[in-house]
Amino acid sequence: MASNPPARCCTVGIKHEGTPTGKSVKIAGKHDAYLATPPEGKEHKGVGILFLPDVIGIWQNSQLTADQFAANGYLTLILDTFNGDPIKLNRPADFDFGAWLTKGSDGNNPHTTEQVDPIVEDAIKALKEEYGIQKIGAVGYCFGAKYVVRHYKDGIQVGYVAHPSFVDEDELAAISGPLSIAAAETDSIFPAEKRHKSEEILQKTGHPYQVNLYSGVEHGFAVRGDISKKHEKFAKEQAFLQAVTWFDTFLL
Repeated sequence: MASNPPARCCTVGIKHEGTPTGKSVKIAGKHDAYLATPPEGKEHKGVGILFLPDVIGIWQNSQLTADQFAANGYLTLILDTFNGDPIKLNRPADFDFGAWLTKGSDGNNPHTTEQVDPIVEDAIKALKEEYGIQKIGAVGYCFGAKYVVRHYKDGIQVGYVAHPSFVDEDELAAISGPLSIAAAETDSIFPAEKRHKSEEILQKTGHPYQVNLYSGVEHGFAVRGDISKKHEKFAKEQAFLQAVTWFDTFLL
């Protein structure tokens, strides 16, 4: 694999302060989503971002981040890829992550590719048909990174992922457009050897790529970091600017 499966580090972090300004919507009449709309007159017409979140799903931090993308001109849609079953922040050490992935919280709602792929496909279709988006960029945090990489084939043109998990090497090798990665110095899910292997794979794709490494931070920093600490705040903000600059360059 180009990155390891999710683990407890994917569920811990800090809730950020702020008031989300987007709205809740339904995709394909059944999937929950959050829509952040750019200010009038500042939108990049026909261009949008599909936001595939970490396992916490649609929550305060992901909504605030989507609002920031919208403030930069990108209509942004956060998708509930978990069928109403995200993980709450800061699970105890004995939380059974594997059981949640394969069975869901109630034992009957798994979160494997067989369930997640069709949800992502519905969202891409909705962006095109309901929101008039012809050029789709995608951001993926942790769990969501796998599905950014998997769905270039369905219409994602430019991707950005932060502290990715669960990405297979053949999935990464099959991308058909630019990809930017924000990586943490301390990350058992995307350690140095996986990062270097990903670089080797990306070189062979022939597409523009970027891998930025942020020191002093851990897995999850780009969305769940402790921004009361100067270095974590810096890394989070720079990782966001990395994404915006990437889309401004390769998506517009």
